Amino acid sequence: MIPLFVNNLFQVNNTVFNGTALELFSFQYRNNAAYSGFVDALGRPAANVQTIESIPFLPISFFKTHTVKTTAFTEEQLFESSGTTQTIQSKHLVKSLKLYEESFFKGFELQYGPVKDYCVLGLLPSYLERKHSSLVYMVQRMMDESAHPLNGFFLTNVEELAKRLTELEAQQQKTLLIGVTFGLLDFAEQYQLPLKHTIVMETGGMKGRREELTREEVHLLLKQSFSLDTIHSEYGMTELLSQAYSKGDGIFYCPPWMKVLVREEDDPLQLKAKGKGALNIIDFANVYSCSFIATDDIGEVFDDGSFRVMGRIDNSDIRGCSLLAL
Repeated sequence: MIPLFVNNLFQVNNTVFNGTALELFSFQYRNNAAYSGFVDALGRPAANVQTIESIPFLPISFFKTHTVKTTAFTEEQLFESSGTTQTIQSKHLVKSLKLYEESFFKGFELQYGPVKDYCVLGLLPSYLERKHSSLVYMVQRMMDESAHPLNGFFLTNVEELAKRLTELEAQQQKTLLIGVTFGLLDFAEQYQLPLKHTIVMETGGMKGRREELTREEVHLLLKQSFSLDTIHSEYGMTELLSQAYSKGDGIFYCPPWMKVLVREEDDPLQLKAKGKGALNIIDFANVYSCSFIATDDIGEVFDDGSFRVMGRIDNSDIRGCSLLAL
């Protein structure tokens, strides 16, 4: 039986967040073999979990080695992480694309307003060449919702991208240019365009294509090329069905159904609501996989729940969507 709260995941607020998270933990513990096996192996009785800080968070690597499913279903979509032939890719089995779409549309609208107000341009080399990219799916659906005649993806045809941006700027059209970091840097080196009506949003990802730079260095280069005061960022990954957004300075804000906690690197069971450490994420949109994920990112969570990413845990896999160090 599906609990009633499943139908109200995107209506949560701070008052009911913790209670919903505990209900969701109980639901996933009972209906997710990989997660319950992990919880039991910790020797922590599920009945003793009374606060969100006591919820066990599943290491993100389980999406590479296990089938992470809550309830029995045939997936509507498979999303896979980027990787090389030498790395194992994470697999996220998605029961309902409608659930994913509700999460990313509402999450974007909370920060930026309706997608239909924008022309959407995707500069996503390497992602476009993959069949199961959650990022490409999201941007494609945003284009569908926008329905602007100049929407489009760009792989290596950056000359056409420059022409498209110039035309949109002349029209004073609100535009979202969302791009993988190395693609945006390559584009910025070839074209210096003043963008007054365009949001430039990097999704992370150097993927060994360029010398690693800090986010601050990347944003400075992009701001100089495009005459912008701020560069925006998206924090997302294959293993999550929700995204956090930064409107500048690398400070990310979550939608109400998503929360970031901090764990001690040398004691992963010690959690706190703020401070520095490895990042744990609660994502209610992951209701049919696992909503409690221990990531490989290092960062800092602030008093208001916003966070920044400082890098990655040593020896964790380098992934295409991994975020840049600050």
